[in-house]
Amino acid sequence: MSSQAQNDLAKHFRSLHVPGNPLVLTNVWDAITASSIAALPQTKALATASFAIAAAADLADDDLTLEENLRAVGVIAKIAAKHNLPLTVDFQDGFGDELEEGVRQVIKLGAVGINLEDYGRKVGGLYSIGQQCDRIKKVIAVAEEQGVPDFVVNARTDALFAGRDVDEAIERGKAYLATGAYNVFIWGGPTRHGWKKEEVEKASRALGGRLNVILVRGKTGGLSVKEIGELGVARISIGPALMRWSIEQIGQEAGRILEGKGVGEV
Repeated sequence: MSSQAQNDLAKHFRSLHVPGNPLVLTNVWDAITASSIAALPQTKALATASFAIAAAADLADDDLTLEENLRAVGVIAKIAAKHNLPLTVDFQDGFGDELEEGVRQVIKLGAVGINLEDYGRKVGGLYSIGQQCDRIKKVIAVAEEQGVPDFVVNARTDALFAGRDVDEAIERGKAYLATGAYNVFIWGGPTRHGWKKEEVEKASRALGGRLNVILVRGKTGGLSVKEIGELGVARISIGPALMRWSIEQIGQEAGRILEGKGVGEV
Protein backbone atom coordinates (compact mmCIF):
# COMPACT_ATOMS: atom_id res chain seq x y z
CA MET A 1 0.00 0.00 0.00
CA SER A 2 1.34 3.43 -0.88
CA SER A 3 1.66 6.02 1.89
CA GLN A 4 -1.00 8.11 0.13
CA ALA A 5 -3.45 5.21 0.06
CA GLN A 6 -2.68 4.44 3.71
CA ASN A 7 -3.25 8.05 4.72
CA ASP A 8 -6.53 8.09 2.77
CA LEU A 9 -7.56 5.06 4.82
CA ALA A 10 -6.51 6.91 7.99
CA LYS A 11 -8.70 9.86 6.96
CA HIS A 12 -11.58 7.48 6.40
CA PHE A 13 -10.99 5.95 9.83
CA ARG A 14 -11.11 9.42 11.38
CA SER A 15 -14.41 10.11 9.63
CA LEU A 16 -15.98 7.05 11.28
CA HIS A 17 -15.63 8.70 14.71
CA VAL A 18 -18.92 10.57 14.95
CA PRO A 19 -20.08 11.78 18.38
CA GLY A 20 -23.57 10.43 18.94
CA ASN A 21 -23.21 7.84 16.17
CA PRO A 22 -20.18 5.94 17.46
CA LEU A 23 -17.88 3.60 15.60
CA VAL A 24 -18.32 0.15 17.19
CA LEU A 25 -15.24 -2.08 17.21
CA THR A 26 -15.50 -5.79 18.00
CA ASN A 27 -11.84 -6.40 18.77
CA VAL A 28 -9.92 -9.26 17.14
CA TRP A 29 -6.76 -11.18 18.02
CA ASP A 30 -5.89 -13.65 15.24
CA ALA A 31 -6.56 -14.60 11.63
CA ILE A 32 -9.76 -16.50 12.40
CA THR A 33 -11.43 -13.71 14.36
CA ALA A 34 -10.19 -11.04 11.94
CA SER A 35 -11.52 -12.93 8.92
CA SER A 36 -14.84 -13.65 10.57
CA ILE A 37 -15.44 -10.08 11.67
CA ALA A 38 -14.04 -8.46 8.51
CA ALA A 39 -16.56 -10.43 6.45
CA LEU A 40 -19.53 -8.94 8.32
CA PRO A 41 -21.24 -6.17 6.32
CA GLN A 42 -21.64 -4.12 9.53
CA THR A 43 -17.87 -4.03 10.17
CA LYS A 44 -16.34 -0.64 9.43
CA ALA A 45 -12.84 -1.20 10.84
CA LEU A 46 -10.71 -3.80 12.61
CA ALA A 47 -9.13 -3.28 16.02
CA THR A 48 -6.83 -5.60 17.93
CA ALA A 49 -7.08 -6.42 21.64
CA SER A 50 -3.68 -6.85 23.29
CA PHE A 51 -5.06 -8.88 26.19
CA ALA A 52 -6.48 -11.43 23.74
CA ILE A 53 -3.33 -11.46 21.59
CA ALA A 54 -1.28 -12.12 24.72
CA ALA A 55 -3.63 -14.88 25.87
CA ALA A 56 -3.40 -16.57 22.47
CA ALA A 57 0.38 -16.68 22.99
CA ASP A 58 -0.06 -18.03 26.55
CA LEU A 59 1.09 -14.72 28.02
CA ALA A 60 -0.31 -12.28 30.54
CA ASP A 61 -1.21 -8.93 29.01
CA ASP A 62 1.69 -7.21 30.78
CA ASP A 63 4.11 -9.81 29.42
CA LEU A 64 3.20 -9.28 25.77
CA THR A 65 6.32 -8.22 23.90
CA LEU A 66 6.49 -5.90 20.94
CA GLU A 67 7.65 -8.84 18.82
CA GLU A 68 4.65 -11.00 19.77
CA ASN A 69 2.27 -8.10 19.21
CA LEU A 70 3.70 -7.32 15.79
CA ARG A 71 3.54 -10.98 14.80
CA ALA A 72 -0.21 -11.03 15.41
CA VAL A 73 -0.73 -7.60 13.86
CA GLY A 74 1.04 -8.72 10.69
CA VAL A 75 -1.47 -11.51 10.13
CA ILE A 76 -4.47 -9.35 10.99
CA ALA A 77 -3.21 -6.49 8.79
CA LYS A 78 -3.26 -8.72 5.72
CA ILE A 79 -6.92 -9.50 6.33
CA ALA A 80 -7.75 -5.84 6.92
CA ALA A 81 -6.07 -4.98 3.61
CA LYS A 82 -7.94 -7.75 1.81
CA HIS A 83 -11.23 -6.20 2.92
CA ASN A 84 -9.99 -2.61 2.55
CA LEU A 85 -10.73 -1.92 6.22
CA PRO A 86 -8.85 0.48 8.51
CA LEU A 87 -6.84 -1.29 11.21
CA THR A 88 -6.06 0.16 14.62
CA VAL A 89 -3.66 -1.62 16.95
CA ASP A 90 -3.78 -1.94 20.73
CA PHE A 91 -0.24 -0.78 21.44
CA GLN A 92 -0.51 -0.91 25.21
CA ASP A 93 1.91 1.55 26.88
CA GLY A 94 4.13 1.77 23.81
CA PHE A 95 6.68 -0.82 24.99
CA GLY A 96 8.95 1.71 26.67
CA ASP A 97 11.97 2.72 24.62
CA GLU A 98 10.62 0.73 21.66
CA LEU A 99 7.74 3.19 21.15
CA GLU A 100 8.96 4.96 18.03
CA GLU A 101 10.39 1.92 16.26
CA GLY A 102 7.31 -0.07 17.20
CA VAL A 103 4.97 2.53 15.73
CA ARG A 104 7.13 2.63 12.60
CA GLN A 105 6.70 -1.14 12.22
CA VAL A 106 2.96 -1.00 12.87
CA ILE A 107 2.55 1.60 10.15
CA LYS A 108 4.66 -0.43 7.72
CA LEU A 109 2.31 -3.35 8.35
CA GLY A 110 -0.61 -1.15 7.26
CA ALA A 111 -2.19 0.10 10.47
CA VAL A 112 -3.74 3.59 10.53
CA GLY A 113 -4.08 4.00 14.28
CA ILE A 114 -3.09 2.80 17.74
CA ASN A 115 -4.26 2.83 21.33
CA LEU A 116 -1.57 4.30 23.58
CA GLU A 117 -1.90 3.97 27.36
CA ASP A 118 -0.57 6.42 29.94
CA TYR A 119 0.06 3.71 32.54
CA GLY A 120 3.64 2.56 32.06
CA ARG A 121 4.65 -0.97 32.98
CA LYS A 122 8.29 -0.01 33.51
CA VAL A 123 7.44 3.05 35.59
CA GLY A 124 4.84 1.13 37.56
CA GLY A 125 2.22 3.85 37.37
CA LEU A 126 0.84 6.75 35.40
CA TYR A 127 3.09 8.87 33.26
CA SER A 128 2.75 12.55 34.07
CA ILE A 129 0.54 14.49 31.67
CA GLY A 130 3.64 16.15 30.21
CA GLN A 131 5.42 12.83 29.71
CA GLN A 132 2.44 11.28 27.98
CA CYS A 133 1.99 14.31 25.74
CA ASP A 134 5.64 13.96 24.70
CA ARG A 135 5.02 10.29 23.88
CA ILE A 136 1.98 11.18 21.77
CA LYS A 137 4.08 13.76 19.91
CA LYS A 138 6.66 11.08 19.15
CA VAL A 139 3.98 8.81 17.66
CA ILE A 140 2.63 11.62 15.49
CA ALA A 141 6.15 12.54 14.33
CA VAL A 142 6.83 8.94 13.27
CA ALA A 143 3.49 8.77 11.44
CA GLU A 144 4.26 11.97 9.56
CA GLU A 145 7.71 10.64 8.70
CA GLN A 146 6.06 7.51 7.28
CA GLY A 147 3.65 9.56 5.15
CA VAL A 148 0.56 8.99 7.31
CA PRO A 149 -0.06 12.37 8.98
CA ASP A 150 -3.70 11.50 9.68
CA PHE A 151 -2.71 8.48 11.78
CA VAL A 152 -5.26 8.08 14.59
CA VAL A 153 -3.97 8.06 18.15
CA ASN A 154 -6.63 6.83 20.56
CA ALA A 155 -5.04 8.09 23.77
CA ARG A 156 -6.03 5.83 26.62
CA THR A 157 -5.87 7.09 30.18
CA ASP A 158 -5.84 4.66 33.07
CA ALA A 159 -6.43 7.42 35.62
CA LEU A 160 -9.52 5.66 36.99
CA PHE A 161 -7.69 2.34 37.17
CA ALA A 162 -4.94 4.10 39.13
CA GLY A 163 -7.47 5.36 41.68
CA ARG A 164 -7.81 8.91 40.38
CA ASP A 165 -11.17 10.54 39.68
CA VAL A 166 -13.08 11.31 36.51
CA ASP A 167 -11.98 14.94 36.63
CA GLU A 168 -8.32 13.92 36.31
CA ALA A 169 -9.18 11.52 33.50
CA ILE A 170 -10.89 14.39 31.69
CA GLU A 171 -7.95 16.72 32.34
CA ARG A 172 -5.60 14.17 30.86
CA GLY A 173 -7.91 13.58 27.91
CA LYS A 174 -8.07 17.27 27.09
CA ALA A 175 -4.29 17.55 27.18
CA TYR A 176 -3.87 14.53 24.92
CA LEU A 177 -6.33 15.91 22.37
CA ALA A 178 -4.56 19.28 22.43
CA THR A 179 -1.27 17.48 21.76
CA GLY A 180 -2.62 15.76 18.65
CA ALA A 181 -4.43 12.61 19.73
CA TYR A 182 -7.63 12.18 17.75
CA ASN A 183 -9.70 10.44 20.40
CA VAL A 184 -9.52 9.58 24.11
CA PHE A 185 -10.16 6.22 25.72
CA ILE A 186 -10.94 6.40 29.44
CA TRP A 187 -10.71 2.92 30.96
CA GLY A 188 -12.43 2.19 34.24
CA GLY A 189 -10.36 -0.87 35.08
CA PRO A 190 -11.54 -4.27 36.34
CA THR A 191 -12.35 -3.13 39.87
CA ARG A 192 -14.80 -0.36 38.94
CA HIS A 193 -16.99 -2.64 36.78
CA GLY A 194 -17.56 0.04 34.17
CA TRP A 195 -18.75 3.60 34.22
CA LYS A 196 -21.82 5.27 35.59
CA LYS A 197 -24.03 6.96 33.02
CA GLU A 198 -23.35 10.34 34.61
CA GLU A 199 -19.59 9.82 34.34
CA VAL A 200 -19.72 8.90 30.68
CA GLU A 201 -21.96 11.85 29.92
CA LYS A 202 -19.70 14.26 31.80
CA ALA A 203 -16.55 13.04 30.05
CA SER A 204 -18.20 12.98 26.65
CA ARG A 205 -19.42 16.54 27.03
CA ALA A 206 -16.03 17.77 28.29
CA LEU A 207 -14.15 16.09 25.43
CA GLY A 208 -16.52 17.15 22.69
CA GLY A 209 -17.64 13.56 22.17
CA ARG A 210 -14.14 12.41 21.23
CA LEU A 211 -14.38 9.56 23.69
CA ASN A 212 -13.96 5.79 23.50
CA VAL A 213 -16.01 3.73 25.95
CA ILE A 214 -15.48 0.01 26.41
CA LEU A 215 -18.54 -2.21 26.41
CA VAL A 216 -18.08 -5.16 28.76
CA ARG A 217 -20.18 -8.24 27.99
CA GLY A 218 -23.14 -6.27 26.73
CA LYS A 219 -23.18 -3.43 29.22
CA THR A 220 -21.22 -0.50 30.56
CA GLY A 221 -22.80 0.75 33.76
CA GLY A 222 -25.97 -0.95 32.57
CA LEU A 223 -25.94 0.95 29.26
CA SER A 224 -26.53 -0.58 25.84
CA VAL A 225 -24.64 0.40 22.70
CA LYS A 226 -27.57 2.60 21.70
CA GLU A 227 -27.70 4.30 25.09
CA ILE A 228 -23.95 4.92 25.13
CA GLY A 229 -24.23 6.47 21.69
CA GLU A 230 -26.93 8.79 22.93
CA LEU A 231 -24.44 10.16 25.48
CA GLY A 232 -22.47 11.55 22.57
CA VAL A 233 -19.41 9.29 22.42
CA ALA A 234 -17.57 8.71 19.14
CA ARG A 235 -16.27 5.18 19.67
CA ILE A 236 -17.17 1.95 21.46
CA SER A 237 -14.93 -1.10 21.76
CA ILE A 238 -15.18 -4.41 23.59
CA GLY A 239 -11.58 -5.38 24.36
CA PRO A 240 -11.13 -9.12 24.98
CA ALA A 241 -14.83 -9.81 25.64
CA LEU A 242 -15.31 -11.93 22.51
CA MET A 243 -12.28 -14.02 23.38
CA ARG A 244 -13.58 -14.72 26.86
CA TRP A 245 -17.01 -15.62 25.51
CA SER A 246 -15.54 -17.90 22.82
CA ILE A 247 -13.43 -19.72 25.41
CA GLU A 248 -16.58 -20.45 27.40
CA GLN A 249 -18.41 -21.71 24.30
CA ILE A 250 -15.53 -23.89 23.12
CA GLY A 251 -15.17 -25.44 26.56
CA GLN A 252 -18.88 -26.16 26.80
CA GLU A 253 -19.09 -27.71 23.34
CA ALA A 254 -15.94 -29.79 23.86
CA GLY A 255 -17.36 -31.01 27.15
CA ARG A 256 -20.57 -32.13 25.46
CA ILE A 257 -18.63 -33.97 22.75
CA LEU A 258 -16.44 -35.70 25.32
CA GLU A 259 -19.57 -36.76 27.16
CA GLY A 260 -20.78 -38.43 23.97
CA LYS A 261 -23.35 -35.78 23.01
CA GLY A 262 -23.67 -34.05 19.65
CA VAL A 263 -22.49 -30.48 19.06
CA GLY A 264 -25.01 -28.12 20.62
CA GLU A 265 -26.85 -30.99 22.34
CA VAL A 266 -27.83 -30.31 25.94
